[in-house]
Amino acid sequence: MFEISQLKEKTLVQLQEIAKSIGASKYKQLKKLDLVYLILDVQASNPKTETPEAKPKPKRKRIVKNPTNKKPAASPSKEEPKENLPVESEAIPIKKEERKQVPKEKKREESPEKEQKKEAQSVAKKEPVATPSKDTEKKEAQPVAKKEPEATPSKDTEKVDSQKEPLVKKEKTEEKTVQQNKPHHPQQNKNRPNPNAPKNQPKKPGNKFREPDYEFDGIIESEGVLEMMPDGYGFLRSSDYNYLSSPDDIYLSQSQIKLFGLKTGDTVKGIVRPPKDGEKYFPLIRVSKINGLSPHVVRDRVSFEHLTPLFPEEKFNLSRAGSTLSTRIIDLFSPIGKGQRGMIVSQPKTGKTILLKDIANAIAANHPEVYQIILLIDERPEEVTDMQRSVKGEVVASTFDEPADKHVRVANIVLEKAKRLVECGHDVVILLDSITRLARAYNTVAPASGKILSGGIDANALHKPKRFFGAARNIENGGSLTIIATALTDTGSKMDEVIFEEFKGTGNMELQLDRNISNRRIFPAVDLVRSSTRRDDLLFDAKTVQRLWVLRKYLADMNPIEAMEFIQDKIKYSNSNEEFLMSMNG
Repeated sequence: MFEISQLKEKTLVQLQEIAKSIGASKYKQLKKLDLVYLILDVQASNPKTETPEAKPKPKRKRIVKNPTNKKPAASPSKEEPKENLPVESEAIPIKKEERKQVPKEKKREESPEKEQKKEAQSVAKKEPVATPSKDTEKKEAQPVAKKEPEATPSKDTEKVDSQKEPLVKKEKTEEKTVQQNKPHHPQQNKNRPNPNAPKNQPKKPGNKFREPDYEFDGIIESEGVLEMMPDGYGFLRSSDYNYLSSPDDIYLSQSQIKLFGLKTGDTVKGIVRPPKDGEKYFPLIRVSKINGLSPHVVRDRVSFEHLTPLFPEEKFNLSRAGSTLSTRIIDLFSPIGKGQRGMIVSQPKTGKTILLKDIANAIAANHPEVYQIILLIDERPEEVTDMQRSVKGEVVASTFDEPADKHVRVANIVLEKAKRLVECGHDVVILLDSITRLARAYNTVAPASGKILSGGIDANALHKPKRFFGAARNIENGGSLTIIATALTDTGSKMDEVIFEEFKGTGNMELQLDRNISNRRIFPAVDLVRSSTRRDDLLFDAKTVQRLWVLRKYLADMNPIEAMEFIQDKIKYSNSNEEFLMSMNG
């Protein structure tokens, strides 16, 4: 029989061994204090400690007939007849109980007779007896009876029941247990029974509800983009929060990241378990997919920086399903290939955002295998909502009311995600609006180098936006990353002019929009003569290239407004671009 003070001094391993020896269940996951109370509960429900005291009880019952002997040294067999004959005569049960006290005390620690008298007095106060001469006998007998209910499950008591009337004994033992529980505790140890008595009752019904411990591990499956921390661990960011810190973040340990060779931007899908006590995040327990592929395939991938870039060789078909007049004109004069690094140069209010939307819908309709990301930096919130509702693709936005460092964080993680997808062989398209505002954000965040260019731009501020725009490439025997960005001109800001000049020669596709055309409400307001794609001969067949050369020579003598009106009139009456080019012979 363990006490609470003894159990608290033991270690958790020792407590688990004790719980296993007494037959406790579900003890491996408990903490130390909970395990202590579990052991005490099991001991209280299955008392087996005082079984040796029950053996002399049947012998005492045989000596029940001697009513005059009041000394505690009497034979110990008079305890149990006391249970049978408490109502008939008071002297008989008193003597039996007195005789019971002596052997019990000897077995415990041979306590002196003074302790017996004190115990008898405390019992006598609670249970008054009719005859005063027998009170002392009952006082001595009652503390002994307190110990008897613990010995009831022993085999000796069963033998005694067979010898004497079982019904009388059961009723008397129940009465004694109810009355003698209180005086029984001070004899043993006050520390153990006091906490157990109130806790046994609430825990028993509580355990009934705890028995069906449902395991939620393996039920929740989630996905996110990995963002590495400086300490080596990382979090899976949710696209619902634009890949910023959120309550949906999933924790990845350092060992998991090393095991699968994960990098910032990896799209990880796996099984998540709920956080335990002291944990803040949902930890990932099993990885099922990385960038849409199995983990063992991704582990051997080649880094994005070591892949071989090529000119775009496969063209996006923008003139088929879901095409508009704008996309058909773009498909003719400045075609977009997989891996294109294109720039839409425009003045304010020329319809560049609507043009981006048309391009995105055309790519989604004709090339469902392509993963599209529409990245809106420093844009108006209503445009973000409109883009989310009208475009079939992932929209990641950071509106103009957000700080510049948030613009930079969102742009970086989107770029890293695109790189990881390209490493795994996917075709990715990023539509950026606009690269001018992204460069402004980088200029605000970049530390001062002491060298300021004209327009107030730091000398090192344009390196990161150039790295973003320069990531677009067609990979040899692999995927491709296409970036179509918008750049602002003629805004009245010297900084915007400098940014445009820095990016002017970096792209391999340029689409010029003219404010004069848009003022006449002619859309798309494309300057056909100044818009072109480098090495477009790789995207068209030889016949189409020859026809386009003839068309461009014919349009070169016109101003931008006349050229746009002429092309619109001709394309309206043809069902496809091929049909329009065939009609040029007539």
